[in-house]
Amino acid sequence: MAKGNGKRHDVVIVGAGPGGYVAAIRAAQLGFDVGLVEKEPALGGTCVRVGCIPSKALLESSHNFAEARNGFADHGVIAQVELDLAAMQARREKVVKQNTDGVAYLMKKNGVSVYRGAGKLREGRVEVSGDEPVVLEAQHVVLATGSVVTELKGVKVDGETVVTSTEALTFDEVPERLVVIGAGYIGLELGSVWARLGSKVTVLEYLDRILPGMDKETANEAQKALKKQGIEFRLGARVTGVEVTKSGAKVQVDGADPVAADKVLVAVGRKPNTEGLGLQEAGVELDERGRVKVDEGFATTVPGVYAIGDLIHGPMLAHKAEDDGVALMERLKGTPTQVHYHLVPGVAYTEPEVATVGATEEQLKEDATPYRKGVFPFSANGRARALGHTEGKVKILAHAETDRILGVHAIGPRAGELIAEAVIAMTFGASSEDLARTTFAHPTLSEVVKEAALAVDGRALHS
Repeated sequence: MAKGNGKRHDVVIVGAGPGGYVAAIRAAQLGFDVGLVEKEPALGGTCVRVGCIPSKALLESSHNFAEARNGFADHGVIAQVELDLAAMQARREKVVKQNTDGVAYLMKKNGVSVYRGAGKLREGRVEVSGDEPVVLEAQHVVLATGSVVTELKGVKVDGETVVTSTEALTFDEVPERLVVIGAGYIGLELGSVWARLGSKVTVLEYLDRILPGMDKETANEAQKALKKQGIEFRLGARVTGVEVTKSGAKVQVDGADPVAADKVLVAVGRKPNTEGLGLQEAGVELDERGRVKVDEGFATTVPGVYAIGDLIHGPMLAHKAEDDGVALMERLKGTPTQVHYHLVPGVAYTEPEVATVGATEEQLKEDATPYRKGVFPFSANGRARALGHTEGKVKILAHAETDRILGVHAIGPRAGELIAEAVIAMTFGASSEDLARTTFAHPTLSEVVKEAALAVDGRALHS
């Protein structure tokens, strides 16, 4: 690299996903001169380009398709429905472009300098390789490169028959038989998309349950709901390999017959994207799970280098990465902001949606924490009945002695929106009585949250 071919900023961020670009915005707001490095043509990272946003676009479209075929008649709407998958995929692409263009606009609006290319740490600087190589110097370097798909031993992804979530978003025809390996958020959401559009979906999960880490009672109810929709679950299934054939693939399962498929989606999780960053050479240490080691202020083992989002401990979720980025920039400006990872909500955007925040019932039992439980079903809620979506319930777990809310778990219509009420309440240390004494508009789905809070004390009004 030629000497002098460099630029200097107060902050240089490597990675323009939710953590990186939000950190850039907040840094600019705080008066920092910011450089943002991104190797992909479009800004926004995995979430915006090939993750959260496109999957939600397809989930919404496929939900509308399923409602038109199976639900509209109950409302007196008789429709002849055909699937135009090309149009559905075009809408997905349009939604993605709107979002990536939006991120680019925000960078320009906030005066963030964007560098196209792969960033690598070298001697206290960031070397950017690409069409226009440049060396960036900064007082603070932030690593925000997110995560990549975890590989499954014995299974080779070819991008055609055996695919990751990226390729599963762009199928140009509905696979007759889709096998999903992994029953986490990603596998269930994409499995739901193609099941609604007509695919026979089989989910193979190594564990004895779906949605690992989520409240088990809630996850079990989600499994029942998805099973009613035609998704087949085979739990305790250890996949040992995939044989690609002329007609598709055969998924090898230990101790069982192979499962035939036209497409196989490998969705067994994600891992920190640390490759190519030059971490080892720079002296940045990783933990036993391949995550970047950081202190409570996001500082790595190298002075002036920080890491956020999926690269470090905590849930691998876009909103957590965003909060990491904001907290780091405010810390660099002198405000000791903190992210409370136990209050980061998680949502599976299936139908019905599944949402969670705080401790699960299993965790409370394991920790010997005394608790009381309040549960209220959507089937007893007037708005849910009017919508025609009454599956599911809300469960609130409160400390038996202090009544402080410890965890909230919901499955039902718009559970992903309703969980925000619980997050706000828990952030302010609310008790179940606080929620129970709060006035909720009627008729709304949110009343289920209030009734669950009342149920903690055994006084739900509508059950």
